[in-house]
Amino acid sequence: MTPAAALRVPLSTDLTGFIGFLTRLGVPHRVSEEAGEQVLWVPNVGQLAEDVRALYERFPEGDDAYQLPPGTALTPVKRPGFIQQVLGSPLTALVLLATLIVAWFTLLGENLDTLRWLTFLDFRVQGEYAMFVPLADSLAAGQWWRLFSPMLIHFGILHLSMNGLWYWELGRRIELRQGRWHLLGLTLLFAAVSNIVQYLFGGPSLFGGLSGVLYGLLGHCWIFQLLAPNPVYRMPRGVLIMMLVWLVLCLSGLVSLLGFGEIANGAHVGGLIIGCITGLLGGAIARRRT
Repeated sequence: MTPAAALRVPLSTDLTGFIGFLTRLGVPHRVSEEAGEQVLWVPNVGQLAEDVRALYERFPEGDDAYQLPPGTALTPVKRPGFIQQVLGSPLTALVLLATLIVAWFTLLGENLDTLRWLTFLDFRVQGEYAMFVPLADSLAAGQWWRLFSPMLIHFGILHLSMNGLWYWELGRRIELRQGRWHLLGLTLLFAAVSNIVQYLFGGPSLFGGLSGVLYGLLGHCWIFQLLAPNPVYRMPRGVLIMMLVWLVLCLSGLVSLLGFGEIANGAHVGGLIIGCITGLLGGAIARRRT
Protein backbone atom coordinates (compact mmCIF):
# COMPACT_ATOMS: atom_id res chain seq x y z
CA MET A 1 0.00 0.00 0.00
CA THR A 2 1.35 3.45 -0.93
CA PRO A 3 2.42 5.47 2.14
CA ALA A 4 1.54 9.12 2.65
CA ALA A 5 3.60 11.73 4.51
CA ALA A 6 1.48 12.93 7.43
CA LEU A 7 4.15 15.08 9.09
CA ARG A 8 7.50 16.65 8.29
CA VAL A 9 9.28 18.08 11.32
CA PRO A 10 12.90 19.07 12.17
CA LEU A 11 15.29 16.41 13.42
CA SER A 12 15.41 18.20 16.77
CA THR A 13 11.69 17.57 17.36
CA ASP A 14 11.00 14.77 19.83
CA LEU A 15 8.23 12.61 18.38
CA THR A 16 8.46 9.91 21.05
CA GLY A 17 5.28 10.93 22.86
CA PHE A 18 3.23 11.35 19.70
CA ILE A 19 4.46 8.02 18.27
CA GLY A 20 3.36 6.28 21.45
CA PHE A 21 0.04 8.10 21.16
CA LEU A 22 -0.50 6.74 17.62
CA THR A 23 0.49 3.27 18.74
CA ARG A 24 -2.09 3.33 21.51
CA LEU A 25 -4.75 4.44 19.03
CA GLY A 26 -3.79 1.62 16.64
CA VAL A 27 -2.65 3.85 13.78
CA PRO A 28 -0.05 2.18 11.48
CA HIS A 29 2.93 4.48 11.02
CA ARG A 30 6.63 4.70 10.28
CA VAL A 31 9.22 7.43 10.74
CA SER A 32 12.14 8.05 8.39
CA GLU A 33 14.79 10.73 7.96
CA GLU A 34 14.82 12.61 4.67
CA ALA A 35 16.70 15.76 3.67
CA GLY A 36 17.32 16.79 7.27
CA GLU A 37 13.74 16.21 8.43
CA GLN A 38 11.77 13.54 10.25
CA VAL A 39 8.92 12.24 8.10
CA LEU A 40 5.98 10.44 9.65
CA TRP A 41 4.39 8.05 7.15
CA VAL A 42 0.94 6.47 7.35
CA PRO A 43 -1.02 4.33 4.85
CA ASN A 44 -2.45 6.42 2.02
CA VAL A 45 -6.11 5.62 2.62
CA GLY A 46 -9.00 8.01 3.02
CA GLN A 47 -8.24 11.01 5.22
CA LEU A 48 -5.82 9.21 7.53
CA ALA A 49 -2.90 11.58 6.90
CA GLU A 50 -5.13 14.61 7.54
CA ASP A 51 -6.51 12.99 10.70
CA VAL A 52 -3.00 12.39 12.03
CA ARG A 53 -1.96 15.98 11.28
CA ALA A 54 -5.02 17.25 13.15
CA LEU A 55 -4.13 15.07 16.15
CA TYR A 56 -0.55 16.36 16.13
CA GLU A 57 -1.77 19.96 16.20
CA ARG A 58 -3.79 19.17 19.33
CA PHE A 59 -1.46 16.70 21.04
CA PRO A 60 2.14 17.12 19.75
CA GLU A 61 3.45 15.24 22.80
CA GLY A 62 0.60 12.75 22.96
CA ASP A 63 -2.03 12.36 25.64
CA ASP A 64 -2.34 9.15 27.66
CA ALA A 65 -5.86 10.09 28.77
CA TYR A 66 -7.25 10.94 25.33
CA GLN A 67 -9.92 8.66 23.88
CA LEU A 68 -11.66 8.98 20.55
CA PRO A 69 -15.25 10.24 20.94
CA PRO A 70 -17.87 7.46 21.00
CA GLY A 71 -18.94 6.46 17.52
CA THR A 72 -15.91 8.03 15.80
CA ALA A 73 -12.66 6.56 14.61
CA LEU A 74 -9.71 7.39 12.46
CA THR A 75 -10.01 6.28 8.86
CA PRO A 76 -9.83 2.48 9.05
CA VAL A 77 -6.87 0.76 7.41
CA LYS A 78 -7.58 -2.54 5.72
CA ARG A 79 -4.68 -4.66 4.56
CA PRO A 80 -5.00 -5.28 0.80
CA GLY A 81 -5.83 -8.82 -0.23
CA PHE A 82 -3.69 -10.95 -2.52
CA ILE A 83 -5.58 -9.97 -5.68
CA GLN A 84 -5.19 -6.28 -4.82
CA GLN A 85 -1.47 -6.77 -4.26
CA VAL A 86 -1.13 -8.51 -7.63
CA LEU A 87 -3.06 -5.75 -9.41
CA GLY A 88 -0.90 -3.16 -7.65
CA SER A 89 2.33 -4.89 -8.77
CA PRO A 90 1.53 -6.27 -12.25
CA LEU A 91 5.10 -6.51 -13.54
CA THR A 92 6.33 -8.33 -10.45
CA ALA A 93 3.46 -10.77 -10.82
CA LEU A 94 4.12 -11.17 -14.56
CA VAL A 95 7.78 -12.10 -14.03
CA LEU A 96 6.80 -14.68 -11.42
CA LEU A 97 4.12 -16.07 -13.73
CA ALA A 98 6.76 -16.44 -16.45
CA THR A 99 9.00 -18.43 -14.08
CA LEU A 100 6.08 -20.74 -13.24
CA ILE A 101 5.33 -21.32 -16.92
CA VAL A 102 8.98 -22.07 -17.65
CA ALA A 103 9.15 -24.39 -14.64
CA TRP A 104 6.13 -26.29 -15.99
CA PHE A 105 7.45 -26.73 -19.53
CA THR A 106 11.03 -27.51 -18.47
CA LEU A 107 9.88 -29.83 -15.66
CA LEU A 108 12.10 -27.83 -13.30
CA GLY A 109 15.15 -28.46 -15.45
CA GLU A 110 14.50 -32.11 -16.29
CA ASN A 111 13.21 -31.52 -19.85
CA LEU A 112 16.51 -30.79 -21.58
CA ASP A 113 14.98 -30.41 -25.04
CA THR A 114 12.97 -27.42 -23.81
CA LEU A 115 15.58 -26.19 -21.36
CA ARG A 116 18.27 -25.73 -24.03
CA TRP A 117 16.26 -22.91 -25.65
CA LEU A 118 16.50 -20.81 -22.50
CA THR A 119 20.03 -21.50 -21.24
CA PHE A 120 22.85 -18.98 -21.58
CA LEU A 121 24.65 -21.38 -23.90
CA ASP A 122 22.85 -23.70 -26.27
CA PHE A 123 23.94 -27.32 -25.89
CA ARG A 124 23.61 -30.81 -27.32
CA VAL A 125 23.59 -33.91 -25.17
CA GLN A 126 25.98 -36.64 -26.29
CA GLY A 127 25.85 -39.63 -24.03
CA GLU A 128 26.47 -38.35 -20.51
CA TYR A 129 28.01 -35.07 -21.63
CA ALA A 130 26.64 -31.69 -22.70
CA MET A 131 28.40 -30.09 -25.66
CA PHE A 132 27.97 -26.32 -25.50
CA VAL A 133 27.58 -24.04 -28.49
CA PRO A 134 29.73 -20.87 -28.34
CA LEU A 135 27.75 -17.82 -27.25
CA ALA A 136 28.93 -15.84 -30.28
CA ASP A 137 27.33 -18.39 -32.60
CA SER A 138 23.99 -18.13 -30.78
CA LEU A 139 24.06 -14.33 -30.79
CA ALA A 140 24.98 -14.30 -34.48
CA ALA A 141 21.88 -16.42 -35.07
CA GLY A 142 19.77 -13.75 -33.35
CA GLN A 143 19.30 -15.57 -30.04
CA TRP A 144 19.85 -12.47 -27.90
CA TRP A 145 17.26 -13.62 -25.40
CA ARG A 146 19.88 -15.99 -23.97
CA LEU A 147 21.47 -13.05 -22.16
CA PHE A 148 18.32 -12.76 -20.02
CA SER A 149 16.33 -16.02 -20.17
CA PRO A 150 18.39 -18.04 -17.63
CA MET A 151 16.71 -16.00 -14.89
CA LEU A 152 13.48 -17.89 -15.66
CA ILE A 153 15.06 -21.34 -15.24
CA HIS A 154 14.88 -23.12 -11.89
CA PHE A 155 16.13 -26.50 -10.78
CA GLY A 156 13.79 -27.88 -8.15
CA ILE A 157 10.76 -26.65 -6.26
CA LEU A 158 12.83 -25.21 -3.37
CA HIS A 159 14.94 -23.20 -5.80
CA LEU A 160 11.81 -21.85 -7.48
CA SER A 161 9.85 -21.09 -4.31
CA MET A 162 12.67 -19.29 -2.48
CA ASN A 163 13.59 -17.14 -5.46
CA GLY A 164 9.94 -16.42 -6.18
CA LEU A 165 9.23 -15.27 -2.64
CA TRP A 166 12.21 -12.92 -2.59
CA TYR A 167 11.39 -11.47 -6.00
CA TRP A 168 7.82 -10.86 -4.82
CA GLU A 169 9.17 -9.02 -1.78
CA LEU A 170 11.88 -6.95 -3.49
CA GLY A 171 10.30 -6.47 -6.91
CA ARG A 172 7.12 -4.96 -5.48
CA ARG A 173 9.15 -2.42 -3.52
CA ILE A 174 10.86 -1.12 -6.65
CA GLU A 175 7.67 -1.23 -8.71
CA LEU A 176 5.89 0.80 -6.03
CA ARG A 177 8.71 3.32 -5.47
CA GLN A 178 10.11 3.78 -9.00
CA GLY A 179 7.50 2.27 -11.31
CA ARG A 180 7.09 -0.86 -13.41
CA TRP A 181 9.36 0.27 -16.23
CA HIS A 182 12.20 0.87 -13.81
CA LEU A 183 11.66 -2.60 -12.40
CA LEU A 184 11.64 -4.13 -15.88
CA GLY A 185 14.82 -2.33 -16.87
CA LEU A 186 16.59 -3.25 -13.64
CA THR A 187 15.47 -6.88 -13.85
CA LEU A 188 16.80 -7.26 -17.41
CA LEU A 189 20.01 -5.41 -16.58
CA PHE A 190 20.69 -7.48 -13.48
CA ALA A 191 19.87 -10.69 -15.35
CA ALA A 192 22.26 -9.90 -18.21
CA VAL A 193 25.13 -8.76 -15.98
CA SER A 194 24.82 -11.65 -13.51
CA ASN A 195 24.61 -14.21 -16.34
CA ILE A 196 27.63 -12.78 -18.13
CA VAL A 197 29.69 -12.67 -14.92
CA GLN A 198 28.73 -16.25 -14.11
CA TYR A 199 29.79 -17.36 -17.59
CA LEU A 200 33.09 -15.47 -17.42
CA PHE A 201 34.05 -16.93 -14.03
CA GLY A 202 32.35 -20.32 -14.19
CA GLY A 203 32.90 -21.20 -17.82
CA PRO A 204 30.43 -23.18 -19.98
CA SER A 205 27.85 -24.79 -17.69
CA LEU A 206 24.14 -25.06 -16.98
CA PHE A 207 22.98 -22.36 -14.61
CA GLY A 208 19.82 -20.42 -14.01
CA GLY A 209 17.51 -18.80 -11.52
CA LEU A 210 16.48 -15.38 -10.25
CA SER A 211 19.14 -15.24 -7.54
CA GLY A 212 21.49 -12.98 -9.49
CA VAL A 213 18.59 -10.59 -10.12
CA LEU A 214 17.61 -10.80 -6.46
CA TYR A 215 21.05 -9.74 -5.27
CA GLY A 216 20.84 -6.89 -7.76
CA LEU A 217 17.48 -5.78 -6.35
CA LEU A 218 18.83 -6.09 -2.82
CA GLY A 219 21.90 -3.99 -3.59
CA HIS A 220 19.76 -1.40 -5.37
CA CYS A 221 17.33 -0.98 -2.45
CA TRP A 222 20.16 -1.00 0.10
CA ILE A 223 22.26 1.79 -1.43
CA PHE A 224 19.26 3.80 -2.65
CA GLN A 225 17.87 3.78 0.90
CA LEU A 226 21.17 5.01 2.34
CA LEU A 227 21.20 8.01 0.02
CA ALA A 228 17.49 8.83 -0.21
CA PRO A 229 15.64 7.21 2.71
CA ASN A 230 12.05 6.24 2.02
CA PRO A 231 9.64 3.87 3.75
CA VAL A 232 9.26 1.56 0.74
CA TYR A 233 12.93 0.54 0.55
CA ARG A 234 13.38 0.32 4.30
CA MET A 235 13.98 -3.31 5.28
CA PRO A 236 14.83 -4.95 8.59
CA ARG A 237 18.60 -4.94 9.04
CA GLY A 238 18.46 -8.68 9.63
CA VAL A 239 17.30 -9.27 6.04
CA LEU A 240 20.36 -7.58 4.57
CA ILE A 241 22.71 -9.33 7.00
CA MET A 242 21.14 -12.72 6.27
CA MET A 243 21.48 -12.29 2.49
CA LEU A 244 25.10 -11.17 2.77
CA VAL A 245 25.97 -14.01 5.16
CA TRP A 246 24.37 -16.47 2.73
CA LEU A 247 26.49 -15.01 -0.08
CA VAL A 248 29.67 -15.49 1.96
CA LEU A 249 28.69 -19.08 2.83
CA CYS A 250 28.08 -19.82 -0.85
CA LEU A 251 31.44 -18.31 -1.82
CA SER A 252 33.18 -20.42 0.83
CA GLY A 253 31.89 -23.63 -0.76
CA LEU A 254 30.22 -24.76 2.46
CA VAL A 255 26.71 -24.65 0.97
CA SER A 256 27.73 -26.96 -1.88
CA LEU A 257 29.43 -29.35 0.55
CA LEU A 258 26.17 -29.58 2.53
CA GLY A 259 24.41 -30.96 -0.55
CA PHE A 260 22.68 -27.87 -1.95
CA GLY A 261 24.28 -28.39 -5.36
CA GLU A 262 26.49 -26.06 -7.32
CA ILE A 263 25.93 -22.39 -6.55
CA ALA A 264 26.19 -19.67 -9.22
CA ASN A 265 28.46 -17.47 -7.12
CA GLY A 266 29.49 -15.34 -10.09
CA ALA A 267 25.84 -14.44 -10.72
CA HIS A 268 25.31 -13.52 -7.07
CA VAL A 269 28.37 -11.28 -6.85
CA GLY A 270 27.79 -9.73 -10.27
CA GLY A 271 24.17 -9.00 -9.44
CA LEU A 272 25.03 -7.42 -6.08
CA ILE A 273 27.71 -5.17 -7.58
CA ILE A 274 25.56 -3.87 -10.46
CA GLY A 275 22.63 -3.43 -8.04
CA CYS A 276 24.76 -1.29 -5.73
CA ILE A 277 25.81 0.81 -8.72
CA THR A 278 22.22 1.44 -9.87
CA GLY A 279 21.22 2.14 -6.26
CA LEU A 280 24.03 4.68 -6.02
CA LEU A 281 22.94 6.44 -9.20
CA GLY A 282 19.21 6.29 -8.44
CA GLY A 283 19.65 7.32 -4.84
CA ALA A 284 21.89 10.26 -5.77
CA ILE A 285 19.33 11.51 -8.28
CA ALA A 286 16.45 11.10 -5.82
CA ARG A 287 18.43 12.91 -3.12
CA ARG A 288 19.04 15.91 -5.38
CA ARG A 289 15.33 16.14 -6.13
CA THR A 290 14.32 16.32 -2.47
